[in-house]
Amino acid sequence: MARRPKAPKDMSTLFNSTTGTLAQIKSKTNSLGLLSDIVRQICPDLPEDAFNIANFAHTTLIIEVKSPVWGQRLQFERNTICNQLMIQTQGKFSHIEIKVNPQGHRQIPNQSTYQQNTLESSSIQTNSIKNRSFSEKKGSVQSMSTATAENLLKIAKNAPKGLKETLERLAANVMSNK
Repeated sequence: MARRPKAPKDMSTLFNSTTGTLAQIKSKTNSLGLLSDIVRQICPDLPEDAFNIANFAHTTLIIEVKSPVWGQRLQFERNTICNQLMIQTQGKFSHIEIKVNPQGHRQIPNQSTYQQNTLESSSIQTNSIKNRSFSEKKGSVQSMSTATAENLLKIAKNAPKGLKETLERLAANVMSNK
């Protein structure tokens, strides 16, 4: 059976269409942005990332906040926000539901960040493999200065027996590696 080729659709027609899934997503995103602006006008002291308009269903607006403190702040302004929403949306929203979701505001790393971190970690691993013999001679990657070792010896003078021995061994280790 022969395939019938379809002509590709122009992307601009998809973005500018008024029907379909993409148009619904676009209109809902725009609506959420407008609702967020209304809440920001009522509570201008809230930080940009303190709340997020999560969704709206029927006559309820769902607001996610990242901490209970900001949730309580919105609770104080609940009536004002409801009244303003009723006025600006012609009665479409009459209830507000405030949910605390600290995990919802964390940034999800994008692909480029992930790739950059992967490249950095792989280069660190290859450098550590190359320098392993050097680091085995020198000691651990993190080392103390001689001034720190001298301070540890001063502290060890007045320390109890067990702690004194540990501090002296640590200082001796630093002095022998330098």
